[in-house]
Amino acid sequence: MDSSDGLVSKELPKSPRSPRSPKSPGSPRVHGKYNNKQSSSHDRQPRSPKDGRPKKGGSGGKGTWGGLLDTDDKNILDPHDPNYDSSEEVEHSNEKKMTGDLEVYKKKATIIVEEYFATDDVVETINELRELGKPQYNYYFVKKLVSMSMDRHDKEKEMAAVLLSALYADTFEPAQVHKGFAKLVESADDLIVDIPDTVDVLALFLARAVVDDILPPAFLKKQMAYVPKDSKGAEVLKKAEKSYLAAPMHAEIIERRWGGSKNVTVDDMKIRINNLLKEYVASGDKKEAFRCIKDLKVPFFNHEIVKRALIMAMERHQAEEALLDLLKEAAEEGFINSSQMSKGFGRLIDTVDDLSLDIPNARGILQRLMSKAASEGWLCVSSLKSLSVEPVKKTLDDGTTRSFKIKAQSTIQEYFLSGDISEVNSCLEQENTSCCGELNAIFVKRLITLAMDRKNREKEMASVLLSSLCFPADDVVNGFVMLIESADDTALDNPVVVEDLAMFLARSVVDEVLAPQQLEEIGTQCFRPDSLGNKVLQMAKSLLKARLAGERILRCWGGPGSSRPGWAVEDVKDKIGKLLEEYDSGGDIREACRCMKELGMPFFHHEVVKKSLVTIMEKKNERLWGLLKECFESGLITMNQMAKGFGRVAECLDDLALDVPDARKQFAYYVEKAKSAGWLDSSFCFNKVEHPVENGTS
Repeated sequence: MDSSDGLVSKELPKSPRSPRSPKSPGSPRVHGKYNNKQSSSHDRQPRSPKDGRPKKGGSGGKGTWGGLLDTDDKNILDPHDPNYDSSEEVEHSNEKKMTGDLEVYKKKATIIVEEYFATDDVVETINELRELGKPQYNYYFVKKLVSMSMDRHDKEKEMAAVLLSALYADTFEPAQVHKGFAKLVESADDLIVDIPDTVDVLALFLARAVVDDILPPAFLKKQMAYVPKDSKGAEVLKKAEKSYLAAPMHAEIIERRWGGSKNVTVDDMKIRINNLLKEYVASGDKKEAFRCIKDLKVPFFNHEIVKRALIMAMERHQAEEALLDLLKEAAEEGFINSSQMSKGFGRLIDTVDDLSLDIPNARGILQRLMSKAASEGWLCVSSLKSLSVEPVKKTLDDGTTRSFKIKAQSTIQEYFLSGDISEVNSCLEQENTSCCGELNAIFVKRLITLAMDRKNREKEMASVLLSSLCFPADDVVNGFVMLIESADDTALDNPVVVEDLAMFLARSVVDEVLAPQQLEEIGTQCFRPDSLGNKVLQMAKSLLKARLAGERILRCWGGPGSSRPGWAVEDVKDKIGKLLEEYDSGGDIREACRCMKELGMPFFHHEVVKKSLVTIMEKKNERLWGLLKECFESGLITMNQMAKGFGRVAECLDDLALDVPDARKQFAYYVEKAKSAGWLDSSFCFNKVEHPVENGTS
C-alpha cells in the first residue's frame, strides 16, 4: 500500500444478508482528504459478471441486508443482526405452543362431553377436567358442552345445565363461565346454520344460568353492547331477558323446562330444607349440611333455607349460634349468595308480626340477628326494609275512636243477646277495616268491662268470644293493660274488679289467647306494688299455679255461656267422642257440625281435631277427614285450633305407636296433607318442642 497518495484502502468484511436489515452498499469505500484523487491500484473491481447493485424492488442484491418489508417467516432470526431481539423468538415460540395446547384441549373436551352424555357421571367428569388442567381454556368447555347439548334431546340439555352448576366456582372460575357464554352468544349466527332453534334453546340456557346463579342478570344487558343489533346473538339475549326471565314463576318454569326437578314440589322442597336444618342442629356437621344444600339444586330457592334457619334460631335459643354460623359460612363459601340471603331476611321481616304470635319479642330477636349478621359481613342491611323494634302505630283521631267505642258497645250488647260470634266478626271487619291494633285493644277493654257488670253467663260468653276473635296477642295485652290501668276507677262501681280481672287474665292464658310469658309483659307496665293492677297480676298467677287449674278456670263461669253449672272437661271430651263416633258410623255431616256448635266451646275444638286424627290413624278410615275439611271450610274450626289439635297428637305419638306401629309415618302424611289443604301453616313441624301449658286439655 502506498501511503504517499493520502488514501487508506481497507477491505471490509461482508455482512450476512438479513431480511430485517436495511440495505447497504455492496462494496464500501473510504475516501481520503483529497477527494479528487483515488488510488487506482487499490480499487476493488468486481470480478463476477453479476451486478451487485440492489434489485429494482429495493432489496435482495448481493451483499445487502434485505428489504424493510420482507417478513417471510421462513427466514431464521439471526443473532448477529443489529436489530435482533431475543424476546421475539420467545413470543413466537409461545404463540405456537399455546395454539397447540388449545387444539389438544379442544379434542379432549369433546371426548369428555361425549362420555358425560353417555354416563351422566358428574363427579367423574369434574375429575377428568381437573386432571386435564389448562384452566385458561375452561371457557371453551362451557361453549362446547352447551353447543353439543343444543343439538340433542332435553335429557342432554338438562345434564349440561346440571354439570355447569356443579362446575361453577368449585372447578371453573366465574370469569371462564361468563366468557364461555359470551362466546356462545357471539357464535349464534354460525350455530343457527346447523341448529334451527338456536335462538330459543340458547336463550333458555342463558335464563337457566341466571336462575342457577351461574350468570348475573346484568350479563345479558352488558353482553348486548358486544353483539350487532341485527345479529342472532342480540335476539338470544332479548328472548332470555324478556320472554323467560320476565315471566311469572319463571324460576320454577325454567327449572322444569327440560325435565329437571319435575317430581319435586315447593312443599317437598320445604320439607327437605326443614329436615336438613334439623339434622344439622342435631349433628353440627357443616360439610354434610352444605352437601345437602348443593344436592337440592335449587339455588334460586335458597332464601327459604335462610328464612327457616332464622325462624328455628328464634324458636330454639340453644341452636341460634350453630344456625347463624351455618348461614355465615354458607355465604362465605358461596353456597348461598348475597341476593338469596337478603331475600330470606326480607321475607322474615314481612311476616314478623305474625311470627310474634308464637315467639314473644320476635321483632327484637330478629333485629338482633340482623345486627349480628351485618357486623360479621354476611348480610347487607341497606338492601332490606327497615325494621324498628316496635311496629309503627297509626294515630287515631278522637272522632274515629269515639265512633268505634259506640259501635263496639252496641255490637257487644247484641252479642250477649244472640251469642252470634260470626256477626261480631262481620261487624269488626266493617268497623276496623285496617285491623288497627289500637281499636282491637279498645274492643277487648269494652268487652270485658261490659261483661264484668253482668252475670256469669255474659262473662263466659266474653271469654269464648275473645278466644274466637284471633286478635294478635299484643292487642289483647294492650287491652288488659288499659283495663288494669283503669281498675281503680272501675272498683268504685265493681268491688270485685280484682277477682274478675284476674279470672279473665287466667282464662285468657288457659284458652291460649295469651302466653304465660305475656303476663310478665303486662307486669312491666310500671304498676306500683300497692296498686290494684299488681294485685290482679298476682291473683291471676296464683289461679294458674293451682292444681287442676285448667279445668277449674274453664268451669269458673258455668261452662258454655249459661248460668247452669259448667261441664267438666271429661264430660266435654265424652260428648265430642260420641259425636265423632256417630258420624264415623254413617252420620250426617251437617248434624255433626250442628252438634259441635251446640257445645258452645270453640276454644276447645282442638279436641275434635285430636280425636279425629287418632281415630283416622287407628281405623285407617278417612271419613272423619271429610268432617274436619267441612269444619275448616265453614270456619267452625279455625287454623289456630287445627294447629293445636295436630300439636297435641304430635305430643302423644310415642304412646299412640304402642297401638298403631306406623303412627308417626301416618301422622307425617296427614300433616303434609293438611298443609297442602291450607289447614296448617307451612312452618308447622310436629317434632317441634312445645312449651307445656297447663290448661286442663292434655
